[in-house]
Amino acid sequence: MRLVDILNEDLIKVDLESEDKEEAFAELIELLVRAGEISDRESAFETIQNREALGTTGIGHGVAIPHGKNRQVKHLTAALGISKEGIEYEAVDDEPVHVIFLVLAEADNPGPHVQCLAEIARLLQLPGFYKRLLAAESAGQAFDIIKSEE
Repeated sequence: MRLVDILNEDLIKVDLESEDKEEAFAELIELLVRAGEISDRESAFETIQNREALGTTGIGHGVAIPHGKNRQVKHLTAALGISKEGIEYEAVDDEPVHVIFLVLAEADNPGPHVQCLAEIARLLQLPGFYKRLLAAESAGQAFDIIKSEE
């Protein structure tokens, strides 16, 4: 599973305006709605919030991976947001989050969801990947960074 198969430049925002995680969820879900990836904004937001209530998806080191399964979602989809300033997220290390991968998956098909999360984790472990992503100045540049590593 490759992120470039579900991401595109329309699903990446390198200048997130959000100050907290709820705003970031809404901002990234809006990218998915505008791109035609999902149609039910409220249901998607509720899915992400419900998952977050189980425990933070702010995994530390400036990264968060909010995710969830939703009956309204017809296929695995994702959005990527980058914040130079950082977002208050209640991450495990209590540090601001700068890179957010939001993932929504079909309710009855967990395989692709798990594969996607594993691929994000793999990429984040690559030396310099996070710093290059954080330095991206455009959605195209961020997409190219991901593409070059997959």
